[in-house]
Amino acid sequence: MIQIKNTIKSYGIIAILFHWLMALLVLFLLGLGLYMVGLPISLAKLKLYGWHKELGMLALGLGLIRWFWRLSNKVPQMPKSVPRWQTYGARIAHILFYGFIILVPLSGWLISSAAGLPVSFFGWFIFPDLIAPDKTLMPLFIDIHKCLSYGLIALLCVHIAAALWHHFIYKDTVLKRMLS
Repeated sequence: MIQIKNTIKSYGIIAILFHWLMALLVLFLLGLGLYMVGLPISLAKLKLYGWHKELGMLALGLGLIRWFWRLSNKVPQMPKSVPRWQTYGARIAHILFYGFIILVPLSGWLISSAAGLPVSFFGWFIFPDLIAPDKTLMPLFIDIHKCLSYGLIALLCVHIAAALWHHFIYKDTVLKRMLS
């Protein structure tokens, strides 16, 4: 039988699906963002920006839902073999992930608001602007979005390296809990 909710020993299917869906979405958005900023202004670039904004808002929504799911569930305990400093580091990393998953899209939304460019959600509706258009604030929000995105990339690299280290070097169940 499929386990829906987390237990102290393992993650439930909802947490696992959220993890991998967000992982794919965030990696795609980061790659798309890095790719599109280097393109010359064109209709293709504007289309990519549109997709980036729509998928970013999807990431924000899923991130908030995931956060609420996380708050309503237990967190599986780390294996006893994991040093205490790594357990604390993992907790801090997860708090930072939730922060990035919320703040990166919000900063992108602020860029669009400051630019006076509406954010659509796949043509279904338009999100309201967070602030009135203000071209003087736009560079600040661009810098914030960029810094947060690079911070997220750094954290992802550490997270992936730690998961692989636990799997291949420690040979413990840290990664396996998110795979099954």
